[in-house]
Amino acid sequence: MTDNKWAQQIIALQQPNGSWGHFHTLSRPTKERPITTEQALRRLRALGFAKDDPPIAKALDYLRDCLAGKRQPPDRREKALNWDAFETHMLATWIRIFVPDDPSALPAARLWADIVTRSFAGGALSQERYAAEYRKRIPVLHRGERLISLAQFYMVNLLQGMLDTETERRFVEHILQHEQGIYYVHDKRIAELPPVFASKQTVDYLAALEQLSGYACAGEKLGFAADWLLAHKSGGQWDLGAQAKDGIYFPISDSWRKAEDRVRDCTVRIEGLLRRLGRG
Repeated sequence: MTDNKWAQQIIALQQPNGSWGHFHTLSRPTKERPITTEQALRRLRALGFAKDDPPIAKALDYLRDCLAGKRQPPDRREKALNWDAFETHMLATWIRIFVPDDPSALPAARLWADIVTRSFAGGALSQERYAAEYRKRIPVLHRGERLISLAQFYMVNLLQGMLDTETERRFVEHILQHEQGIYYVHDKRIAELPPVFASKQTVDYLAALEQLSGYACAGEKLGFAADWLLAHKSGGQWDLGAQAKDGIYFPISDSWRKAEDRVRDCTVRIEGLLRRLGRG
């Protein structure tokens, strides 16, 4: 795994403190900022790295130090929301992605699980109840400050394994029907299938499904998407086309010069998702 071309490039950029410099942004890397800590963690995870692999273990120690206030990420502190609360939210999420039972991240997960449970108590999400429960725990810093959104990457990952059965079902359904999908991942309604299978939109759509696949109700709630994926299987494999190369989830192989390497990468990813949905 560590001899993978893409992994070597990322590992070479890791700083002695375990970070990759700036922490926050899940957008695509640029020449000016080749990679952030979040981008590195997401890419390494797509390449198969787990908590005990040295680059991840080192990064997790850094995240824990930041969460404990021993270090400070060098990012600009945004003013649109309560940045302290959002930073804790982000750090705890990334720790739980690799170590779900990590004691340093569980307090934040429990906090948000309680807010979400109370916000969905009547069935569908009550925005008024959400705002009220939010403000009981997260103070207003200035006029016009917005709330942290529920339909985004961090919330979907942070809450896995933290909700009771009924709240989980209501929360997942809310995410499926949200018009802007999962922020930072897929910007369209997840209940609607991409119109073209072999497309970059499908790559992002798969990412959204992967975020939700960790919920106990995912096999049932995402059955329609699993059927769609199986319908596009050809010769026992899947091919998302050359346009699927996004530098985030693909490629996994060192090169896609050979079509068979691209097909193998696509197949490995989709088979893994289907297994998590109980359809493998």
